[in-house]
Amino acid sequence: MSFDHPNYGLSESQEEDFQPASLDNPLPRAVLRMNNYQLLDGEWNFAIDTTDSGLRDGWHLGHSYEYTAQWPGAVEAHIAEAKGQPGTWHDKVVVWYEREFTRPERDVEQIRSMLQLTFGACGYETRVWLNGRQLRTIEGEDIHYGGYTSFSYELREESLQAVNRLTVRIADTMDAETPRGKQESHVYKRGGIWYQTYTGAVRSVWLEMVERNRLRSRVGIVSLVEDQLVRFNLTLRIHDPGAYVIRLQVFDRDPAATEPLASSDFPLRLEAGQREQRVAMEVPGAQLWSPEEPRLYRLVAQLIDAEGYVAQIESHFGLRKIEARGAYVYLNNQGIYLDGILYQPGRATYDEMQKHMHAMKELGCNLVRVHIAGVDPRIYNLADELGLLLWVEVPSPHSSTPRSRQNHREELLRMVALIGTHPSVVIWSLYNEDWGAQDIATNPETRQYIVDMYHYMQIAYPQFLVVDNDGWHHISWLGRLKSDLLTAHLYTPDLNRWRELLDRLVMGEMEGTAAFPLVVGDPFFYRRQVPLIVSEWGGFGFPDYGGPQDSATRAENIRLFKQELRKRSIAGDVYTQATNIEDERNGLIDPHTGALDVPAGLLRSRVEP
Repeated sequence: MSFDHPNYGLSESQEEDFQPASLDNPLPRAVLRMNNYQLLDGEWNFAIDTTDSGLRDGWHLGHSYEYTAQWPGAVEAHIAEAKGQPGTWHDKVVVWYEREFTRPERDVEQIRSMLQLTFGACGYETRVWLNGRQLRTIEGEDIHYGGYTSFSYELREESLQAVNRLTVRIADTMDAETPRGKQESHVYKRGGIWYQTYTGAVRSVWLEMVERNRLRSRVGIVSLVEDQLVRFNLTLRIHDPGAYVIRLQVFDRDPAATEPLASSDFPLRLEAGQREQRVAMEVPGAQLWSPEEPRLYRLVAQLIDAEGYVAQIESHFGLRKIEARGAYVYLNNQGIYLDGILYQPGRATYDEMQKHMHAMKELGCNLVRVHIAGVDPRIYNLADELGLLLWVEVPSPHSSTPRSRQNHREELLRMVALIGTHPSVVIWSLYNEDWGAQDIATNPETRQYIVDMYHYMQIAYPQFLVVDNDGWHHISWLGRLKSDLLTAHLYTPDLNRWRELLDRLVMGEMEGTAAFPLVVGDPFFYRRQVPLIVSEWGGFGFPDYGGPQDSATRAENIRLFKQELRKRSIAGDVYTQATNIEDERNGLIDPHTGALDVPAGLLRSRVEP
């Protein structure tokens, strides 16, 4: 499957005519819906609400817009284009967007359908009006919070006119309690490892016809590889209660395959509303997904009503099992060493991110740690295709409070609901280096929240390994580590010091290795109970670490440091990092072209534990 599509440039005007969806999956999501869609990307009217008076003054009822802006695109770029100067903002930013669209014609076949409006990602705080009437998301939100995942509105037929006016208000702040990853805040200011904000209308927005009673575009998948059994977690949206059948069919990935490898029906009665439903089926003879052989299958899922009307979605999936057992990580019951690299996409375009993924594979990586950032969902699809394992992280808040923990939890739940389809995603981090959990060593409430979310992820999403707080301060409760991996961030440009740190780490010394003690809470005795991962190292080229500036010296250091890792009972490592980004100048890949600055295969070890 190709995931290229002309409608996703950040500055090009986009087509608007309704068109049949193709198997190329042009929309930024993991699931295909065989319907019509209309991209609303392109030129929108744009206004900067400097005094935040738009709500009071009723801009959603009518407003004279001074500027235009290209959607998708960041608020910062839109302000810069409007003002003719750098588009930075401080404390708070409020902007409005507006455009018109023509009501799509409906035919007889669409009588059981409705129009749905979806934002690929937008925020942090988004309100939407249709013809001056405020919309509520399918989840019942008047205001959608979050900037990393999609959200949708069902448009009522009686609210549509021949020509419709769509109005969007977006607000964001430097609030340290909101999930923001490495974007600056009131706590961490721009510079060094902290980046300029990148917020607003960051992904595409589209209209599409969907069935009144349907499967939503999210599918969670758990494989029980020993039994060739797959559990599918489906989300159903029902307007007309009654008797339904869920029909699942699994096909070979070849588009020419017409006979399913497995098929099963699941009858059930459904009430109006939204609910999740788990179903399971055997896939006899299914081959497993792995970095060496990323074998994928095609799922066709149908919701059939009592009259035989079919609502259908499609997705791909792979069977795989990830496990932390003793001192090593096992994929499909085979030991695997994780040759990883840290990846911070920043403001990279989708085209650039594709080049980065191919380049990381060329470097010899089998794991990419996507560092506390949101990415275009099609990147997960590409990782499935390439056979790249992904380590995903929740963009962290920058302060530790009850509100920041609530925001963190909601962001995690939104992200994991939409990423659970992908066999490539194998590890989740809840926090990184105490960011958003700075009081982890002193506040029992912070530790309890992390422990609770670790337990939740274990039960609700057993297909992932979960790290509580990557790099520093893992939590021990009753002597049990609340992390599937014991991870450490070790930085030194000195090879002898590197050997010393690695020796102390594998001996189970929890203090004096990383910047902070590796375990807090109750006493924990390593004894090879969990795998050790050096989840950040290198930084060569970053001046504060004293690393070499030229590529040849850097490559030789990487080779020598990597050799020392593989001499010890360490389960994996993550070199820092893939590309330069803002002030961090330690990348190995050209951020625009994807060309390598070091020899191909440099990070590959592929020696099984």
